[in-house]
Amino acid sequence: MSKTLTQMATEVLTTAEGRAKTALSKRYAAEWFASRTGDAPEMEIGTATPPLYPSRPEKPELLSPRDVPKRRPGTEAGRIALLHAVAHIELNAVDLHWDIIARFGHVPMPIGFYDDWVKCAEEESRHFEMVCDCLEQMGSFYGALPAHAGMWRAAEDTAEDLMGRLAVVPMVLEARGLDVTPGMIDIFRKAKAENAIAALEVIYAEEVGHVAYGSKWFHLYANHFFTEEASSA
Repeated sequence: MSKTLTQMATEVLTTAEGRAKTALSKRYAAEWFASRTGDAPEMEIGTATPPLYPSRPEKPELLSPRDVPKRRPGTEAGRIALLHAVAHIELNAVDLHWDIIARFGHVPMPIGFYDDWVKCAEEESRHFEMVCDCLEQMGSFYGALPAHAGMWRAAEDTAEDLMGRLAVVPMVLEARGLDVTPGMIDIFRKAKAENAIAALEVIYAEEVGHVAYGSKWFHLYANHFFTEEASSA
């Protein structure tokens, strides 16, 4: 029997190792879009019970924000730490986008809703892999340093609130990324780190679309929700 989209989303969420997670994410995104173009059988959305927390690799060690060591970005070690933090953000973003599909599959939404979040998940998967490649070129790897333990808090807080999820994840968390990424690009430009610059420029360009998707679906869902509330009053 063919898998539903929400089943595939849950499989990504329960895959622990970073590159295995992103490889599966890209594979399932390709399968979804093949079904949408008619190159594969039509795929059902289905419903699923995703885990409260996604599976994670043994490393990095997750610390509270105040305990994550601070490093000066003007040094090689500081630039590695910065890229490590970006990789951690991107891996969490992969899970956040699949989680919105798996957790809210029971909410009637237009098919374009799923197209947009599958596309975001695929892009975040590439972002993670690009940044991991940069880390490895610098003699490091994802998991070599501690990381922020609070990245999943937004998902926990909005586990039963689609409108809240749409507001917080793309329109706040990803929008913050847009604010800080140009400064990160400048740091790597001063270091003449061309691969890191190229990766961050791709991330910046594609995150603009993620914020736009969040705004679009937040307003469409809010208008539908409040119209229904008014009609039933």
